Amino acid sequence: MTDPVRPVFHGFEQIPLREYAERAYLDYSMYVVLDRALPFLGDGLKPVQRRIIYAMSELGLNAGAKPKKSARTVGDVIGKYHPHGDSACYEALVLMAQPFSYRYPLIEGQGNFGSSDDPKSFAAMRYTESKLTPIAEVLLGELEQGTVDWVPNFDGTLEEPSWMPARLPHLLLNGTTGIAVGMATDVPPHNLNEIVSACLRLLDDPDATVRDLCEHVRGPDYPTTAEIITPAADLLAMYETGLGSVRARGTFEKEGANIVITALPHQVSPSKVIEQIATQMRAKKLPWLEDIRDESDHANPTRIVLIPRSNRVDAEQLMGHLFATTDLEKSYRINMNVIGMDGRPQVKNLKMLLSEWLEFRTETVTKRLKHRLDKVERRLHLLEGLLVAFLNLDEVIRIIRTEDEPKAALIARFQLSEEQTDYILDTKLKQLARLEEMKIRGEQDELDSERDRLITILGSKAKLKKLIKDELMADAKKFGDARRSPLVARGAAQALDETELVASEPMTIVLSEKGWIRAAKGHDIDASTLSYREGDGLLAAAKGRSTQQVAFLDSTGRSYSSAAHTLPSARGNGEPLTGRFSPAPGASFQALATGDNDTRFVLASSHGYGFVTRFENLTGRQKAGKAMLSLTPGAKVMQPAIVANAAADRVVAVTSAGHLLAFPVSELPELDKGKGNKLIDIPKAKLGTERVVAIAVISPGGTLAVKSGARTMTLSFKDLDEYVGSRATRGGLLPRGWQKVDGLAVE
Repeated sequence: MTDPVRPVFHGFEQIPLREYAERAYLDYSMYVVLDRALPFLGDGLKPVQRRIIYAMSELGLNAGAKPKKSARTVGDVIGKYHPHGDSACYEALVLMAQPFSYRYPLIEGQGNFGSSDDPKSFAAMRYTESKLTPIAEVLLGELEQGTVDWVPNFDGTLEEPSWMPARLPHLLLNGTTGIAVGMATDVPPHNLNEIVSACLRLLDDPDATVRDLCEHVRGPDYPTTAEIITPAADLLAMYETGLGSVRARGTFEKEGANIVITALPHQVSPSKVIEQIATQMRAKKLPWLEDIRDESDHANPTRIVLIPRSNRVDAEQLMGHLFATTDLEKSYRINMNVIGMDGRPQVKNLKMLLSEWLEFRTETVTKRLKHRLDKVERRLHLLEGLLVAFLNLDEVIRIIRTEDEPKAALIARFQLSEEQTDYILDTKLKQLARLEEMKIRGEQDELDSERDRLITILGSKAKLKKLIKDELMADAKKFGDARRSPLVARGAAQALDETELVASEPMTIVLSEKGWIRAAKGHDIDASTLSYREGDGLLAAAKGRSTQQVAFLDSTGRSYSSAAHTLPSARGNGEPLTGRFSPAPGASFQALATGDNDTRFVLASSHGYGFVTRFENLTGRQKAGKAMLSLTPGAKVMQPAIVANAAADRVVAVTSAGHLLAFPVSELPELDKGKGNKLIDIPKAKLGTERVVAIAVISPGGTLAVKSGARTMTLSFKDLDEYVGSRATRGGLLPRGWQKVDGLAVE
């Protein structure tokens, strides 16, 4: 019979890669969630923060001590409790010392600990010194009073606390942020007085709802004085679900003509805001602003001065635009995901957070009282034995001097415990003087009353609750302060349209024959007197305002548009429109118009067709333009004529043969685009030689200037009666000598 084959062990275990990877990733994620990224609800600290504070307390760096080099603290932390990178540990220490990062800093730093402009500009740890702040006592004060579980450190040579016995809900006071595996946390900071007030309400009324608690906790309270503008209903929903967002907005004030920004939202860098505003100014998107200065100093941590171009600039409108386009207004994500008392991560609402913390506090206080009661009873037990020895001093001395085993003899003679006997034997002779009896009995009386008080409190839920409330109120009185972030009901800021940012000024837009464009301030500009490049001259000019759009029509009938305030100054020759737009090859620009969106124009071609359209139809796609006027072969685009009153105005068209026709504007259709209807009749036989030279729209009371060479003939609205006819008719013939018309102008 053969022996069964035994498996051979090769010193390693073979498991499927999928199973190994899944197990390894799960172990890693659990470690990150529980031991790195998420805070514990009880003390509101992550492990690295807890270890830093504990190590500093072990180094004696309390609020009243002299600070030590931060490198000493970091060395102790990573050498004894937290075997990770020193730079990450030091950064966590710095964060707890920055008053612009923590609402209630736990560490007081000396040296360069960064600035709100650049929080990570802190000096190396070998240069800075640090110690704990007074409020850190809230976390450490009860540490040695039997309130926490102690666990071995990473190498088993020391013990460290599993959590801190926090006397206040630190999680909500300073808040926290963290990114774990598959989850994150974002708890905002709050005001200490408001949180304590909500805790007291919950102790008195355990059935209080989140809405009830929000009467006390009105919203987050960041380290800066920027306004919180989130509506109260949204804040309530955030506290009811543990999820949401908070919007904060910087504050400003007027100083004469200048605008001074005095506060920025939490974690917003002044230099970044200044750069964002300066970028808009360089891009000519903030023409209201002349300059921006940073006057921040130690006395005024945030002071950004905006200098408007004129006193007429609306500060509220301008700041509203900046709130919408820069970090002057910022939104913060809220995700109150923390490790609860059951050791599991969960998103909790405000009541769950405070209720669980009060359970934690109740348990901590109970442990503290029991620990103290045990110490009191042990001391009473020792004093009782010491008093027996004092009352039988001669006998005790005889036994100690004569007996080989004095401990056993004392126990047998006076019915003492071993602990009492050891204490008697360790007592010095000088403590057995006559006056010591009074001290022993006095201490016994004090400890007896303290024991009774402790037993009473531990035996009564009402008294235990009152003790917790009294301690909460005492800490609130000692460490509480006024709210910094005011809650203001405001709507979200809206960015202004580019034209709204421009001061409304009269402008004359000038187009040259070669397609060069420029704009001059004012309406009293004679475009014909401007200088032009060699071989170029005036083609058309239009009067408008800097807040309006300008439309250009090319020889194919396409329309292009640009903002008037972006056009180059008339002090130079301007710039070619081909640099702004992309017309078809060979196309040239032939006309321009400007006005408000509802302004109406008559568009016409040299072949005598046209229609009325709103100016808005001429604007739109800027680079490639849009098809607007359909042209018959060989036709040219006429300069558009503005319509003041469609019910009373007349359209005037004149041909190169001297035929002039006036008819009501109402006879023309209003179209978005197209060819239009016939304005004036040009016989087919003459289409090659006769064309429409110009069109105009004249209102009652106006005059029409007919230009022929250097001569001008003026016709009043009534004078045109003899040329009035139906649309598409031939019209009347101008007098001899005026039949070669160069153009029309309405005066």
